[in-house]
Amino acid sequence: MTDRRQTFPDLDQLTETGLRAKGTGSILLIACGALAREILDLKAANGWTHLDLTCLPAKYHLYPEKITAAVREAVAKHRDSYDSIFVVYADCGTGGLLQAACAEMGVEMVAGPHCYSFFEGNQSFARQSESEITTFYLTDFLVRQFEAFIIKPMGLDRHPQLRDMYFGNYEKLVYQAQTDDPALTEKARVAAARLGLAFERRYTGYGDLATHLAKL
Repeated sequence: MTDRRQTFPDLDQLTETGLRAKGTGSILLIACGALAREILDLKAANGWTHLDLTCLPAKYHLYPEKITAAVREAVAKHRDSYDSIFVVYADCGTGGLLQAACAEMGVEMVAGPHCYSFFEGNQSFARQSESEITTFYLTDFLVRQFEAFIIKPMGLDRHPQLRDMYFGNYEKLVYQAQTDDPALTEKARVAAARLGLAFERRYTGYGDLATHLAKL
């Protein structure tokens, strides 16, 4: 029997340095490192060998002002090697700058304000966003990297009393689950308790990410 288990890049590598492009595909995906596992899963499940993947460091999630310039650099680096390039970022806190840059460069990108939206489905997220303004979201990646992306950058490991300053206006943590993993669900539940928030698990699968990539 063939072993179909997926081998994923190291989480710390995806966070700090991203992922170099490799393969012989005709279309390059330039993505956030936080989406690498999901994209690789979709590629494997659907046999999308024409799609190659390179990822920028996931830590840009914390520094969105760096995203647009980094995407520009990646497009310039790889443009001559591929028939087309697709940017697997939503706006992600760039204030429209990324969309403007992609339009200028003639490359397409994922629609939506951020990954929480396109995992949920942009239309569905937009309908309920006004009623969830006190909700904090985590994806599979952010649950796995909860310490690196939430606790340490906010200084909560050193100063737990800051929790009320950061999260006092939140009421609920929603774990948007891309996979059905009981261990991740439990880790997300613990994260919610640590932040003093109610917990909800919402299975989203890959949402609009799968739809966008299927069109390629």
